[in-house]
Amino acid sequence: MIEPEPLQFVGDNEVRWRGRVCTYFSGCDYFRLARNSKVARAARAGMEKNRLNVAASRVTTGNQEIYAELEKSLAVFFGAEAALVLPSGYLAPMAAAQALAGEFSHVLVDEFAHAALRDAARMLDCPVRRFKHRDVSDLARAISKCGAHARLILLTDGMFSHDGSVAPLSDYLKILPRGGVILVDDAHGVGVLGESGRGALEHAGVARKRIVQCGTLSKAFGVYGGFVLGSRPLRGKIVANSRLFAGTTPPPPPLASAALVALGILRRERSRRERLFRNVLRLRAQLQEAGWEISETPGPIVRLPLMNSKAASDLKRRLLAAGIYPPFLKYGGASAAGVFRFVVSSEHTREQLDRLASVLAGFKSGRSQSKTAGRFFAGRGSARTRGRG
Repeated sequence: MIEPEPLQFVGDNEVRWRGRVCTYFSGCDYFRLARNSKVARAARAGMEKNRLNVAASRVTTGNQEIYAELEKSLAVFFGAEAALVLPSGYLAPMAAAQALAGEFSHVLVDEFAHAALRDAARMLDCPVRRFKHRDVSDLARAISKCGAHARLILLTDGMFSHDGSVAPLSDYLKILPRGGVILVDDAHGVGVLGESGRGALEHAGVARKRIVQCGTLSKAFGVYGGFVLGSRPLRGKIVANSRLFAGTTPPPPPLASAALVALGILRRERSRRERLFRNVLRLRAQLQEAGWEISETPGPIVRLPLMNSKAASDLKRRLLAAGIYPPFLKYGGASAAGVFRFVVSSEHTREQLDRLASVLAGFKSGRSQSKTAGRFFAGRGSARTRGRG
């Protein structure tokens, strides 16, 4: 992987890149809380009260009241029995896996699961079987190969970041044998999905009884740190058995203070979520009208179909000419060849959305009319990589 050039954020929706300011449709700060003045003031106040860093593990001298306060607020926000804060969202499913190691005979993993889940699978210390992306039938096939007395744990993202699709958690629970558990990395779903922003579980309408939900504070909440939601016994197991929890320093206290304020903002200001989805629906409708095949996924992400390198270079030039930073990503198994993925925020203006739609509509129209139209797309791909709503 080549390290990308640095960006500097300017205002809510712009970045400075190579000396020019461009509109930004990337990243995962869905509500722009990382730029929110109330959240920033909470971080400064937390710095004055608790200083920058505890410089110790929570199992030694690094535990502070702010962490218990944040965990209580997380549990209330998500309707969970207990919560545990960790240094990052990447570490959350891994810490949970360390606590649960030895309790299962097989791990089932979505083929496009986040790298954190693939690392967590190894920590469960049992055979790992992959199943096709969001494919309930293939999951059933994988389950059948594990044996009649298998003790199963399924690992999946809640909302997949490459296109905004979600895991069919309700269908998974129906076919998992009794005692089977789902470990959900809901980093992109928490704060976004569901009527109140509780994430993929609320979106699917499923109970928490057989699900461990992991999340991050670095995306919808705009701060930093990870967390695990589950039962009190699970929380106790992580504290007692996870080397990651015992051997790492928790998030800096100022960020924990900022996260408390961000939680409160998303709990009170539901209009932010309404704006977010109003924006993404507007953009999708314009692109579909222009002839683009755009998946109707639940998340605020618009992914274009795969295209060849010549077309991709052309689109990058057009976006830059319109003052839009081109979000072309090579990220994970679902987008290893590179795709354009536009992330919509609640704070994007109508003018910014319409300008993006205009550039993409003009590009699509020009390509469709050219002699190279038949070579525009690198391949439509299967339904698993194209339409995952």
